[in-house]
Amino acid sequence: MISKKLCRIFPTQESMAKRVAIVGAGVSGLASIKCCLEEGLEPTCFERSDDLGGLWRFTEHVEEGRASLYKSVVSNSCKEMSCYPDFPFPEDYPNYVPNSQFLEYLKMYANQFNLVKCIQFKTEVCRVTKRPDFTVTGQWEVVTLHEGKQESAIFDAIIVCTGFLTNPHLPLDSFPGINTFEGQYFHSRQYKHPDIFKDKNVLVIGVGNSGTDIAVEASHVAKKVFLSTTGGAWVMSRVSASGLPWDMLFMTRFHNMLRNSLPTPVVTWWMSRKINSWFNHANYGLAPENRTQMKEPVINDELPGRIITGKVLIKPSIKEVKKSSVVFNYSPKEQPIDIIVFATGYTFAFPFLDETVVKVEDGQASLYKYIFPAHLEKPTLAVIGLIKPLGSMVPTGETQARWAVQVLKGVTKLPPRSVMIEEVNVRKENRPSGFGFCYCKALQSDYITYIDELLTDINAKPNLLSMFLTDPRLAWAIFFGPCTPYQFRLTGPGKWKGARNAILNQWDRTLKATRTRTVQESPFPFAILLTFFLVFLVAVVLIFL
Repeated sequence: MISKKLCRIFPTQESMAKRVAIVGAGVSGLASIKCCLEEGLEPTCFERSDDLGGLWRFTEHVEEGRASLYKSVVSNSCKEMSCYPDFPFPEDYPNYVPNSQFLEYLKMYANQFNLVKCIQFKTEVCRVTKRPDFTVTGQWEVVTLHEGKQESAIFDAIIVCTGFLTNPHLPLDSFPGINTFEGQYFHSRQYKHPDIFKDKNVLVIGVGNSGTDIAVEASHVAKKVFLSTTGGAWVMSRVSASGLPWDMLFMTRFHNMLRNSLPTPVVTWWMSRKINSWFNHANYGLAPENRTQMKEPVINDELPGRIITGKVLIKPSIKEVKKSSVVFNYSPKEQPIDIIVFATGYTFAFPFLDETVVKVEDGQASLYKYIFPAHLEKPTLAVIGLIKPLGSMVPTGETQARWAVQVLKGVTKLPPRSVMIEEVNVRKENRPSGFGFCYCKALQSDYITYIDELLTDINAKPNLLSMFLTDPRLAWAIFFGPCTPYQFRLTGPGKWKGARNAILNQWDRTLKATRTRTVQESPFPFAILLTFFLVFLVAVVLIFL
């Protein structure tokens, strides 16, 4: 556990800083603490475990009320795209970071900016309620439980960075006969190591990142592994055809502008063609049934190899579960099964908030910009991280926190409640624009477009037009290069003086992680051709002389 000095819960009345309660010391919680400190606010972060890191903190046991991590998890977004905007990963870290090193990075971040002093560990938030004078003060009462003792404190604002993935989604009613199954079945959050699958027939339900990871790991020790999917999925490798991280080539402002200016059918065709260049998804039984909507791609480097060698068998949805076998749809044959893993996701909730504050309906909440409850009389409660961008959550959560703190401080003003409610309803309807990606869920969002919305509100979006005149090299790197998080701290409140250098050197850090052996490059082909031409020319001259 990291040593700490607690922030004051009850600052004096003379203090000019607002008292902010932050729930959760994970990726978004740490960013929220830092953003509050940058703006002169007084944050107190409540973390119910004995360490920071949130989801990235691996434990052998499953903690009640939170999502869980298995030992082998590796980030799906490369280190240059998934760092905090003003704190790059160490150069010697691999481009895709294992969870243990990711946790080390979070601790380095916390120590670098002296954030641990504001975290109260082993403290569970039991209840957050409005004060009787909320319509005037916007204040909240926070009831916490620390070492068996209940405490209460008053705060001017709340930033919620936890409580989302509280319950595993286990739709047993959708699987006829599951109650008669004599084998073992469990949700993917209980999975830690592949040893449990040794010499077993395993069925994994759900083709998401967790489902494919578990199926691939099980295939190394199990007798047979089946991977069941209802709608299919696009599967991508972390490594592009050029050997570079996929997201550094895909997430550029130029490509984003191009995608959003083209009709959806064209973008969908281009995307499927690009993904199928690795392997034909239809031939592997993975092609999505609905290819008009953009689902979050599954990142897995091994799955095609396990399928083509017969170690993983892709199957349709399940028709019936029997005592020791299952029957898949469109196939009368029973397949013997010993273990079933439900990689069926989570449902999110806010157990410490009343439904009058944040109400969850149909897997979403009425949050303006995915952050502020649109109906509150005072905008003094923010939710960070309840969004699924097609990009890393680390810079997304940090930018959300940075924007939210400007609102809590009173620098950035929100529109009238009626305008916010209308925008929330439009997002919920998720009506396709006819251009760019058509997302299948309301919580999904275009990464660069969404970040730019928030940056524009706090005058932190880089002005590329003027930059092309004053610093064309940087402007070129920002527009045509990867949209790395450093761009978000180039200007505006909390700007980082090292941002320009980090952007211009991002490819050097990327290649340094893989160039662990010096290789002498072969001569340039043009030079070889030129040499042959000169030799031929000399020979001709000699012949005629």
